[in-house]
Amino acid sequence: MTERQKDRLAGVLVGVIMGSTSDWETMEHAAKMLEQLGVPFETRVVSAHRTPDLLFEYASSAEKRGIEVIIAGAGGAAHLPGMTASKTVLPVLGVPVESKALKGLDSLLSIAQMPGGIPVGTLAIGKAGAINAALLAAAIVGNQHREIREALRKFRKEQTAKVLATPDPATAATMSAVIGGAPKASPENVKMETKRKKRG
Repeated sequence: MTERQKDRLAGVLVGVIMGSTSDWETMEHAAKMLEQLGVPFETRVVSAHRTPDLLFEYASSAEKRGIEVIIAGAGGAAHLPGMTASKTVLPVLGVPVESKALKGLDSLLSIAQMPGGIPVGTLAIGKAGAINAALLAAAIVGNQHREIREALRKFRKEQTAKVLATPDPATAATMSAVIGGAPKASPENVKMETKRKKRG
């Protein structure tokens, strides 16, 4: 993305919020993906339970500030995405943060099971969900910002090319062994080793 294009996107387009600083370990992946795609964003800790007034202020003022999508990550009871969605008409994408007690299943169900009328786009638990939330946010804002749409298109093409470049997992394992200097087990090597032991 050129400097001129960056200047056009100087305003924040995506808000990334989380219920606690401990959620950053997960939500950092969303931030990194947005940065990679050149999407202007901001990050904030906004607790639905400990700072409800701050949450209401953030959600209700987001549209006026030019934000187009909010990504909200939360664990446990995970009320942040739903409460955020109740205070804005902007798209809200919920990322369930993995919890110690139920491994994020509680977070997932809390975010997904919203009553009809207040939707939250719910992603997968943890890192994958955070990354996909950023990609989905980029797709949404890309409708109005061509530079972001093209950055997303480039990402998808590169992702496809990377997979097609290594169609054989055995070859990939062999290459890793050569580069890393340590033997790696490939399907063919395992078969040969098994036959050798049987003969012995």
